[in-house]
Amino acid sequence: MYIVIYGAFLCKTHDKNPILKAISELETAAEIFFQVLQQTMRLKIVQAGEPVLRQTARPLIRQEILGDEIQRLIRDMKETMQDAPGVGLAAPQVGLSLQVAVIEDREETLKDLPPQELAEKDRRPVPFHVIINPQITFVEDDKIIFYEGCLSLAGFSAAVPRARAIQVDYLDEQGEQHSVEASGWYARILQHEIDHLHGALYIDRMHTRTFTSVDNWNRFWRGKPIREASSTPTR
Repeated sequence: MYIVIYGAFLCKTHDKNPILKAISELETAAEIFFQVLQQTMRLKIVQAGEPVLRQTARPLIRQEILGDEIQRLIRDMKETMQDAPGVGLAAPQVGLSLQVAVIEDREETLKDLPPQELAEKDRRPVPFHVIINPQITFVEDDKIIFYEGCLSLAGFSAAVPRARAIQVDYLDEQGEQHSVEASGWYARILQHEIDHLHGALYIDRMHTRTFTSVDNWNRFWRGKPIREASSTPTR
């Protein structure tokens, strides 16, 4: 009885008592914080050597895609990719052998890069999107070589030949069918992420002599022709 009366007293005096008001505001803020925390979560990105990175991922059916578990996974992967930061993240990289990847090449990231580099790589902003069960078609034989890295090989980079232009058919997060023709850096991102879904890493395709730590790439090779890094030294 005392608790009920005291609770009613607190409610009546809430607006007049600044301490009670502050406590109430803190409780509201905490509730909102935990609601947001439950909506998204940063996932652990596994590193090379984890068996899941060498497995062929399982495709998803539409019913699975629309389920709460996959929808939550997509939100968490987006949060993890942006926090890393990266331009793509595949489900095997967070320990799940599923054919799901998220992709985004943000405009604010590109603003920090020299215009000459953007033009050379044919790199433009790519809005966030999800690719599920992607099927890739190579529309031409022409390949280009650039250095690329991977969140699952943190701190390293290598020159990797990739097709200049491709077509990818995939399902989005609503299970709807899409087809995209991509070129330049966007095509490279797609190829990199789709490789993950088939148990491949860029080190399987790289020019092995160009493999380097990112620190040493910045120190010795940044801005230099790739052929210089990949050439065999004279004895």
